[in-house]
Amino acid sequence: MKYLITLVCGLLVGVVATLFFLGGARAHPSPGALVKPPDPGGDPPGTAIVALDDKFFDAVLGTIFRDLNAPSFPLQIGENVSDSSNGSVAFRQAAFQEQCTNQVMLLPEGSNVRTGVRFNQGKIEAPLAFNGSYNLLGNCWRFKGWAQARMDLSFDVAQQTVYGRINIESVNLEGISPIVSGIITPLIQNTLNERVNPIEVLRAQQLRLAVPVKASNGTLQAQVKDVRAEVTDNALRLHITYDFNAVRQQ
Repeated sequence: MKYLITLVCGLLVGVVATLFFLGGARAHPSPGALVKPPDPGGDPPGTAIVALDDKFFDAVLGTIFRDLNAPSFPLQIGENVSDSSNGSVAFRQAAFQEQCTNQVMLLPEGSNVRTGVRFNQGKIEAPLAFNGSYNLLGNCWRFKGWAQARMDLSFDVAQQTVYGRINIESVNLEGISPIVSGIITPLIQNTLNERVNPIEVLRAQQLRLAVPVKASNGTLQAQVKDVRAEVTDNALRLHITYDFNAVRQQ
């Protein structure tokens, strides 16, 4: 059990890093079925429970922000530099591009919001502080603000994988024209949704167990048959139910 808890905690550290700092493919529906809450009648035999609170995620995120570069995501695909034969025009356009990055960058804190993971009324919430710039109609619009995100979990029993899906519910910009905000806000929302989904929270090679039992000359094996999750006011509790079997050495 101690081995399992250590393993899952290590994996969730990777999940946080993936969630906030790695760009993914275009958005696709998460495989498998949505993870349900635990059975009111209690967990079946062979269930391991792992609980993680918001302080755990704060420590992980604080370390990543401190020791790694701030994550950034492009707000548009391709370059705006013209292929014109006029070198001076191309140079001016390239210089403008360097000043206006067309990116949104996540911050550890900003707009009176701290980036992190919070548990509220049965939901996994992730407030995200950010800033960035975007080239619109020949002007470089610099913005800052924060977004409110929610994460849902699903489990694919065939793939033995738990997936997460981030959904940006709202984007709040500061100090920018309402007209421009109406264009940039959905762009930020769609970019963040598309870049990180779906997330492989727990993969098959980590969920499966194979423990040698030398005294019995065999191996204890286990596959996950069900995953449930409950969110309290300050913690995420994963209920992982295994189907065990044993294989004797020949």
